[in-house]
Amino acid sequence: MSEAEKRKQYKLNVGKIEEGFVIDHIHPGKAMKLYNDLGLDKLNCSVAIITNASSMKMGKKDMIKVEMPLREYDLDTIAFLDHTATVDIIKDGEIIERPHLELPKTITNVIKCHNPRCITSIEQELDHVFYLTDAYRGTYRCKYCETEWVNQDSNK
Repeated sequence: MSEAEKRKQYKLNVGKIEEGFVIDHIHPGKAMKLYNDLGLDKLNCSVAIITNASSMKMGKKDMIKVEMPLREYDLDTIAFLDHTATVDIIKDGEIIERPHLELPKTITNVIKCHNPRCITSIEQELDHVFYLTDAYRGTYRCKYCETEWVNQDSNK
Protein backbone atom coordinates (compact mmCIF):
# COMPACT_ATOMS: atom_id res chain seq x y z
CA MET A 1 0.00 0.00 0.00
CA SER A 2 1.43 3.39 -1.00
CA GLU A 3 1.87 6.27 1.45
CA ALA A 4 -0.95 8.23 -0.26
CA GLU A 5 -3.32 5.26 0.09
CA LYS A 6 -2.43 4.91 3.78
CA ARG A 7 -3.18 8.61 4.32
CA LYS A 8 -6.59 8.27 2.65
CA GLN A 9 -7.40 5.18 4.72
CA TYR A 10 -6.66 6.92 8.03
CA LYS A 11 -7.88 10.41 7.16
CA LEU A 12 -9.32 12.26 10.15
CA ASN A 13 -12.27 14.51 9.42
CA VAL A 14 -12.99 17.30 11.88
CA GLY A 15 -16.21 19.12 11.02
CA LYS A 16 -16.31 22.54 9.48
CA ILE A 17 -16.91 25.54 11.73
CA GLU A 18 -19.42 28.31 11.01
CA GLU A 19 -17.65 31.20 12.73
CA GLY A 20 -14.20 31.25 14.23
CA PHE A 21 -10.65 30.65 13.13
CA VAL A 22 -8.27 27.87 12.17
CA ILE A 23 -4.56 27.93 13.00
CA ASP A 24 -2.91 25.65 10.47
CA HIS A 25 0.66 24.60 9.67
CA ILE A 26 1.70 24.77 13.32
CA HIS A 27 5.04 23.06 13.87
CA PRO A 28 4.44 19.54 15.24
CA GLY A 29 4.19 19.46 19.02
CA LYS A 30 3.42 23.18 19.46
CA ALA A 31 -0.40 23.12 19.35
CA MET A 32 -0.88 22.61 23.10
CA LYS A 33 1.48 25.49 23.92
CA LEU A 34 -0.50 27.74 21.57
CA TYR A 35 -3.75 26.49 23.09
CA ASN A 36 -2.59 27.36 26.61
CA ASP A 37 -0.85 30.65 25.73
CA LEU A 38 -3.94 31.89 23.87
CA GLY A 39 -6.07 31.05 26.92
CA LEU A 40 -8.34 28.78 24.88
CA ASP A 41 -8.61 26.44 27.87
CA LYS A 42 -10.47 29.18 29.76
CA LEU A 43 -13.12 29.80 27.08
CA ASN A 44 -16.53 28.24 26.70
CA CYS A 45 -16.34 27.31 23.01
CA SER A 46 -15.60 24.31 20.81
CA VAL A 47 -11.91 23.73 20.13
CA ALA A 48 -10.39 20.94 18.03
CA ILE A 49 -6.68 20.22 18.39
CA ILE A 50 -5.09 17.99 15.78
CA THR A 51 -1.49 16.93 16.30
CA ASN A 52 0.95 15.24 13.95
CA ALA A 53 -1.41 15.42 10.97
CA SER A 54 0.02 14.63 7.55
CA SER A 55 1.01 17.68 5.54
CA MET A 56 2.23 17.91 1.97
CA LYS A 57 4.02 21.17 2.85
CA MET A 58 5.62 20.18 6.17
CA GLY A 59 5.45 16.39 6.41
CA LYS A 60 3.75 16.64 9.82
CA LYS A 61 1.85 19.55 11.36
CA ASP A 62 -0.48 20.53 14.17
CA MET A 63 -3.75 22.41 13.74
CA ILE A 64 -6.27 24.16 16.01
CA LYS A 65 -9.89 24.95 15.09
CA VAL A 66 -11.73 27.38 17.36
CA GLU A 67 -15.42 28.21 17.11
CA MET A 68 -15.34 31.82 18.29
CA PRO A 69 -14.18 35.10 16.71
CA LEU A 70 -10.44 35.78 16.69
CA ARG A 71 -9.32 38.64 18.92
CA GLU A 72 -6.79 40.99 17.35
CA TYR A 73 -4.17 40.50 20.06
CA ASP A 74 -4.31 36.73 19.51
CA LEU A 75 -2.67 37.21 16.09
CA ASP A 76 0.41 38.68 17.78
CA THR A 77 0.59 35.76 20.21
CA ILE A 78 0.21 33.24 17.39
CA ALA A 79 2.87 35.04 15.33
CA PHE A 80 5.24 35.19 18.30
CA LEU A 81 4.88 31.48 19.10
CA ASP A 82 4.96 30.24 15.48
CA HIS A 83 5.14 32.94 12.81
CA THR A 84 5.22 30.34 10.02
CA ALA A 85 1.73 29.10 10.97
CA THR A 86 -1.25 30.20 8.90
CA VAL A 87 -4.54 31.57 10.17
CA ASP A 88 -7.89 31.32 8.41
CA ILE A 89 -10.72 33.50 9.69
CA ILE A 90 -14.09 31.82 9.13
CA LYS A 91 -17.53 33.44 8.83
CA ASP A 92 -20.70 31.65 7.66
CA GLY A 93 -18.61 28.51 7.11
CA GLU A 94 -16.29 30.20 4.59
CA ILE A 95 -12.76 31.57 4.83
CA ILE A 96 -13.07 35.36 4.68
CA GLU A 97 -9.50 36.34 5.53
CA ARG A 98 -5.98 34.90 5.77
CA PRO A 99 -3.87 37.43 7.65
CA HIS A 100 -0.11 37.28 7.10
CA LEU A 101 1.78 36.50 10.31
CA GLU A 102 5.12 38.02 11.20
CA LEU A 103 6.92 38.50 14.48
CA PRO A 104 5.14 41.30 16.36
CA LYS A 105 7.04 44.52 17.07
CA THR A 106 5.75 44.50 20.67
CA ILE A 107 4.45 41.69 22.83
CA THR A 108 2.67 42.16 26.14
CA ASN A 109 2.22 39.53 28.87
CA VAL A 110 3.22 36.61 26.65
CA ILE A 111 6.68 36.14 28.15
CA LYS A 112 8.10 37.31 31.46
CA CYS A 113 11.38 39.09 32.15
CA HIS A 114 13.90 36.78 33.78
CA ASN A 115 15.95 39.60 35.32
CA PRO A 116 15.36 39.45 39.11
CA ARG A 117 16.22 43.17 39.35
CA CYS A 118 13.61 44.17 36.75
CA ILE A 119 10.76 46.34 38.07
CA THR A 120 8.30 43.68 36.84
CA SER A 121 9.70 41.29 39.46
CA ILE A 122 8.80 43.75 42.22
CA GLU A 123 5.67 45.43 40.82
CA GLN A 124 3.53 42.38 40.07
CA GLU A 125 0.73 44.38 38.40
CA LEU A 126 3.02 45.81 35.69
CA ASP A 127 2.60 44.42 32.20
CA HIS A 128 5.54 42.45 30.82
CA VAL A 129 6.32 44.38 27.62
CA PHE A 130 9.01 43.36 25.13
CA TYR A 131 10.13 45.04 21.90
CA LEU A 132 11.45 43.18 18.87
CA THR A 133 15.10 44.10 18.30
CA ASP A 134 16.22 41.44 15.80
CA ALA A 135 13.58 39.72 13.67
CA TYR A 136 16.05 37.27 12.13
CA ARG A 137 17.13 35.88 15.51
CA GLY A 138 13.73 36.42 17.17
CA THR A 139 15.30 38.68 19.80
CA TYR A 140 13.20 40.86 22.10
CA ARG A 141 14.21 43.29 24.88
CA CYS A 142 12.34 44.12 28.06
CA LYS A 143 10.80 47.61 28.01
CA TYR A 144 11.96 48.32 31.57
CA CYS A 145 15.43 46.80 31.98
CA GLU A 146 16.56 46.00 28.40
CA THR A 147 17.16 42.33 29.26
CA GLU A 148 17.42 40.33 26.05
CA TRP A 149 15.05 37.43 25.41
CA VAL A 150 15.68 35.18 22.41
CA ASN A 151 12.68 33.31 21.04
CA GLN A 152 14.15 29.83 20.58
CA ASP A 153 11.06 28.71 18.67
CA SER A 154 10.79 31.64 16.25
CA ASN A 155 12.71 30.11 13.35
CA LYS A 156 11.93 26.40 13.89
